[in-house]
Amino acid sequence: MLGSLLVLLVSLLLVGAAAATGARFRPDGWYRALRKPRWTPPDLAFPIAWGILYLLMAIAAWRVYMAEDSALRSASLAVYGAQLLANAAWSWLFFGRKQIGAALADIVLLIGLITVTIGLFAQVSTLAAWLMVPYWLWVALALALNATILRLNRA
Repeated sequence: MLGSLLVLLVSLLLVGAAAATGARFRPDGWYRALRKPRWTPPDLAFPIAWGILYLLMAIAAWRVYMAEDSALRSASLAVYGAQLLANAAWSWLFFGRKQIGAALADIVLLIGLITVTIGLFAQVSTLAAWLMVPYWLWVALALALNATILRLNRA
């Protein structure tokens, strides 16, 4: 029991580390001045959605880690770790570096890694895979938003 709770805590800390870049690099005057589509979610939606999504991701990774040790479990967690890195890079690229195109390339990579993660997680824990689906949907929306902002703001 204690080991399981420790693994969950580590999982929460890992998603917290990825979330830290979102907390460090946030919307600012530059972002507010960009042309954005009418369907852009309100600023308040982002921290609420991400808080829920990071919690679901941490639980999903915890479920996979707690499954029987196997090469598939290890591969699942490796790809999950890679998508966490791509997730963390996006805020830095978009808000920190103000590189909309580079952020778009990153988010395309991110959604691909999430897709692979879901497929691998499904082979280890169906619940873990389903816990990742809302994240995939939100990132798909973010990808569309990133692409539209790039198109609307080309100089």
